[in-house]
Amino acid sequence: MPRNFNKYQYETSPRKLEPEYTPIKNPYKTKKSTARKVKPTSKRSSNVKEIKKQQNRAIKYLAIGFLVLFGLCYRNSQIDENFAKVQETKEKLAEVQKQNTQLEISIESGLNLNNLEQEAKEKLGMQKLNSKQTTYITLPKTDYIEPATEQVVIEEEQSRNTRHNKYN
Repeated sequence: MPRNFNKYQYETSPRKLEPEYTPIKNPYKTKKSTARKVKPTSKRSSNVKEIKKQQNRAIKYLAIGFLVLFGLCYRNSQIDENFAKVQETKEKLAEVQKQNTQLEISIESGLNLNNLEQEAKEKLGMQKLNSKQTTYITLPKTDYIEPATEQVVIEEEQSRNTRHNKYN
């Protein structure tokens, strides 16, 4: 029965679908028997040994995989601990910097002349000078500084003469 999808079907019963291909049965497949086949003991023992080897190999791979995962977890925990220490240190640094800026501001405000004068009056009991406390000193107008160049030249000439006399 050819399939024609383009034609309208006037019947009320559904049409029977046919597969587009016919399944091919496997001629090599045999039915399983319920009877158990007995193998020779030498092959059976070698199969058991191979199975145990495979199981041991699988256990070794699982153990290695577990150790690798454990190492990764341990490394990540160490990274997390170090990150927490870094964050704590950054917080302490920010706090110290804040205190430092507050101290700098207090020092700058303390250097104000009005504040210094007020603290001197209040804490130390100091007062401004009045005209009775002022004493004037008269100094002579002569300069007490001697030029050093003339003296050095004279001393050098004298030291040369003394050396010259010693060697003659």
